Amino acid sequence: MAREQLQHLIAMGERENITIVVIPFGAGPFPGSGQSVDYLGGSVPQLDTVQLDSDHGNQLLDAEAHLVNFRSVLDRMESYTLEPKASRDLIHRIVQST
Repeated sequence: MAREQLQHLIAMGERENITIVVIPFGAGPFPGSGQSVDYLGGSVPQLDTVQLDSDHGNQLLDAEAHLVNFRSVLDRMESYTLEPKASRDLIHRIVQST
């Protein structure tokens, strides 16, 4: 099952509008780990929304202070990622080893 999911990620990563990056296993703890966060952004930043999953259900945040905070967290998380090509290569290696 995991192999098929990884192959699907590889296929989706070939699309022009999708970029897949991986945080390598050796990165250690990083900002935002352990919490599911969806940042829904578009061409009008004032309409961006953050969706948090919690024990009490989904929480939607759209206040500018929250958006600034989550943009900062996501920027720091991105600093831990491999470049897209290195990410694809890592996923390929994992698929080949399973």
